[in-house]
Amino acid sequence: MRRSIAALSATALGLALITPGAAAAQAEPNSDELSAADKASLAVGIGVVPKAPYGSKPKGVNPYLAEVTDAAKVDYSGWANYLKTQSKSKQAQRAKSLAASSAKAATPAVVVDEDELDGTSGGNDIPVNAQRINGYGTGSGQYPNIRILGSLDNETVTTPTVAAPPEDNGSIPLAGATGIGAGRSGAVIESQIGDGPHGRQTGDGSNDFDFYKLSAPAGKVLTITTATPTGPLDTVLQLFAPDGKVLAVNDDFSGIDSRISYRVTTGGDFYLAVSAYGGLPADPFDSGSGGGIGDPTPPTEGPYTLTLASGGVDQDFFAVKLRAGDVIGSSVKGSATYLTVYDTVPREVHGSDQDASYIYPVDSPLPAGGNAVTDYVATKAGWHYIGVANGSGAYDITVEAYRPVLQGAKPVQTLYLDFDGARVNTGVFGGPGNRDLTAFSAFLTSWGLTRADEDAVIDAVVAGVTENIKTDLEQSGLNSRFKIKIANSKDNADVWGKANVSRVVVGGTIEESGVETIGIAQSIDPGNFETEETALVLLDVLSAPAGDSPASLNTYLTPQSDRIRFVAQALSNVISHEAGHFFGDFHTDNQDAVANLQDAGGTGFATLFGVGPDGVGGTADDIDVDFGEDAFLPAEGFTGTEDTLGRIVFGVTS
Repeated sequence: MRRSIAALSATALGLALITPGAAAAQAEPNSDELSAADKASLAVGIGVVPKAPYGSKPKGVNPYLAEVTDAAKVDYSGWANYLKTQSKSKQAQRAKSLAASSAKAATPAVVVDEDELDGTSGGNDIPVNAQRINGYGTGSGQYPNIRILGSLDNETVTTPTVAAPPEDNGSIPLAGATGIGAGRSGAVIESQIGDGPHGRQTGDGSNDFDFYKLSAPAGKVLTITTATPTGPLDTVLQLFAPDGKVLAVNDDFSGIDSRISYRVTTGGDFYLAVSAYGGLPADPFDSGSGGGIGDPTPPTEGPYTLTLASGGVDQDFFAVKLRAGDVIGSSVKGSATYLTVYDTVPREVHGSDQDASYIYPVDSPLPAGGNAVTDYVATKAGWHYIGVANGSGAYDITVEAYRPVLQGAKPVQTLYLDFDGARVNTGVFGGPGNRDLTAFSAFLTSWGLTRADEDAVIDAVVAGVTENIKTDLEQSGLNSRFKIKIANSKDNADVWGKANVSRVVVGGTIEESGVETIGIAQSIDPGNFETEETALVLLDVLSAPAGDSPASLNTYLTPQSDRIRFVAQALSNVISHEAGHFFGDFHTDNQDAVANLQDAGGTGFATLFGVGPDGVGGTADDIDVDFGEDAFLPAEGFTGTEDTLGRIVFGVTS
């Protein structure tokens, strides 16, 4: 039941309704203050803040786990690099934890050799021709762990040295010729950023870009890399269609600077842009469209080596037969740097060129380490496909399959919503340790509500979370064994600390917690192997004055609003978002037309909150935002379609 707490307003308690350290925050970029060039960078998933040194922990909160207040303050590349360097220690920690537990030792892996002969390609290059691995699975008499040994054998492409095109080659209309597709299939070009009419050293300082034209027929793969052997330059690569649409982008790639591998589906001309991190073009048709010297993160300049190739690039697929609810994880070592899973359709459902397994909980048995890690929760029985690409030579893939840990377990999973304030060890979120967080009731007046409205708001929040994370999943019909209990501090005893109880604490501020975010989860846990985790939904930014930020609920409240309904609707969506993380979901794309409860923060808050076309919350046109299918957030480096409902409905089972 609810603990007794004084009915105080946030103002009376002296709570900050903006982020702490306001003076320092003002020096950082905000999304609404960015140049058009920086907005273009964020739109393709490239950060605009200074990057942390490779492998070191970036400033701020982990964006993979958090509903960040402003994407302009996030070092996405730095976090991806940090997660990769941390995966080895997390892997060792996880192995130690599993060894000390009473869990049965992992089944030894069965070695599978690729049937395609070394030095050849084409035998298993698409899912429909995948090499079938019979006997794999989680059923009786099957083997759930395998190692696949194979080789990527690409077409040999010669790369002669080609002279750099003259300046100004800073846009699609001015792009320099490479000869790729017009007499040669490869080239190496030595050039530099900064020597054009818009460079910082010799030009007007609006930022120098180098554009290159290349052509390729359907079926070829464009492999493009930059290396920066000397100087401070940190390159970003963008591949454009002739109409200016971005087809591929890359910032950091292990061992070199940047790399794009793009499989051509429709032949024609393509345009490559080499830019400096922090200095992408706002308009690929305008060489003077950079953000200029006044950017908060001015770009670096210097020499680079560009290698281009258009040829046949080997990729291999292996088919494994799964049951609905099987949780698979995979990692790859050796030459390959891209690993993916396709479902029964087949379509890509989790492609990865990174190891972000550091954000799995310690109790997760899913594999980690290597060049890339991927995972998937099967929503249908049938053949699924593990794919590997981007390399030349031998590779070693680990694929492991598990059943949900809660299958047959009692008690069932409980999601506990704590509105009463709590002492939380914020160290699990990167915070300073044990902190006391103010109760939900203290924020009501900031939304124009009173203490008398508290019970009604909490009831509506609980109803919204129940609809999002229980009713919708039951009605999906995907898993008849799905079962979850939703409890809350108003109506139920505090069950936090009991078996199979995860909680979301709804209250407190950034200043109190020491964690600069709106919401954050303890982990992303495909398969829900750790059933007792915590998430926070902090309320200072959400209750800030109207217009303070797109993340404030007051921005969408007018005299026409049903305030109780909208506040509850928005909070239930944010709560469901954070619970979705520790039940197995990654962020989805907040820039596309699909509204999803896992849409990332930083932008698009109106959609996450359910604000309808009239731009006002709590009116008749508000939308019901749900879990479902959507693209992964590009900034976090995954590709494919994520089924955020399917990943939860089988991880939370009975």
